[in-house]
Amino acid sequence: MSLAMNIKKDSIRFRERTYRQQIDHSDLCSFIVSVEETDLLILADCDLSAAAYDSVYRNRQYLTDIIKQNGTFLSSLAPLDFSKAFESMAPEVVRSMIRASRQAGVGPMAAVAGAVAECVGRDLLAHSDNVIVENGGDIFMKFAAADPLTVSIFAGDSPLSNKVHIKIRPEQTPLGICTSSGTVGHSKSYGHADAVCVIATKAALADAAATAIGNAIKDKSSIKRSLRDGAKIEGVRGIVIIVDDCLGAWGEVEFKK
Repeated sequence: MSLAMNIKKDSIRFRERTYRQQIDHSDLCSFIVSVEETDLLILADCDLSAAAYDSVYRNRQYLTDIIKQNGTFLSSLAPLDFSKAFESMAPEVVRSMIRASRQAGVGPMAAVAGAVAECVGRDLLAHSDNVIVENGGDIFMKFAAADPLTVSIFAGDSPLSNKVHIKIRPEQTPLGICTSSGTVGHSKSYGHADAVCVIATKAALADAAATAIGNAIKDKSSIKRSLRDGAKIEGVRGIVIIVDDCLGAWGEVEFKK
């Protein structure tokens, strides 16, 4: 099974999400769940569209509620200070964003795509042993198949784009694998990496960490330092950084030739 992982790209190609045509999912049922800005490709043992829609609507409402209560949740570029009591009572999608934000040192919305993917995915695990949720290139996965799954990294105009393939083994899952870019797409980044791909214990953390690491990359010379700093983020298990024709990697990253 293989999965093409695409950066958030503000173009016709991205809006139509044609990269999803590259996904080999012959062993699983695939379906799309789209609610306003949320557009998920989901792979599971059977069609779980109804359960997925229910989860998306519920988690989107949780996010709407927290933004109404605290507008800085939407706009802050740094972690926010919430009481332990609030955090313990918050819905999981909000709680995971707060924790990921704190761990990576970025604003909570840097974790939103990964958090939604994981919350929906974990809801669906009640009905399916294999679940992969792709949310604009940010992925939550849990699968029990015997063969590894391959994730390909899209890195814009880099000559390495779609030529770097990571093998994910079932025993590594559940996990999140998310990518940020400073050269592709509309997502906020202060860096210049073509791709920063992070594997982490949680999809929200992978999303937030990819943003944090990407923000620090100014050129090829930043790769080694950024890998070292990213490795210090608790819960991060692997990092791949692509800048032009250079690649750096750290941790639990197994490349497929």
